[in-house]
Amino acid sequence: MRQAAAPIMKPIHLSGHARENARYRGATEEEIKEAIRTASWTPAELGRLECQKDFPYGREWNRKVYETKKVRPIFVEEADQIVVVTIYVYCFNGGMD
Repeated sequence: MRQAAAPIMKPIHLSGHARENARYRGATEEEIKEAIRTASWTPAELGRLECQKDFPYGREWNRKVYETKKVRPIFVEEADQIVVVTIYVYCFNGGMD
């Protein structure tokens, strides 16, 4: 697991699938990049990596207001870049991690 101590300097790119999912699921590209740059990484399926970060939300999603939005990108670290494969978003009420 990579801790979020050192800043990530590699460029972060979203695949077409990740970009479409982010828009559909309510995450911004800035939130995705911030999560990758600041949260701890853990192994995911198929040799990929993942991380997650909570953001204050306070808006309506599917006719219900949520306080917090968790953004969870799934990505691959290549030699010269990080490629986001897909993105998951969870909205909930309660404290942030």
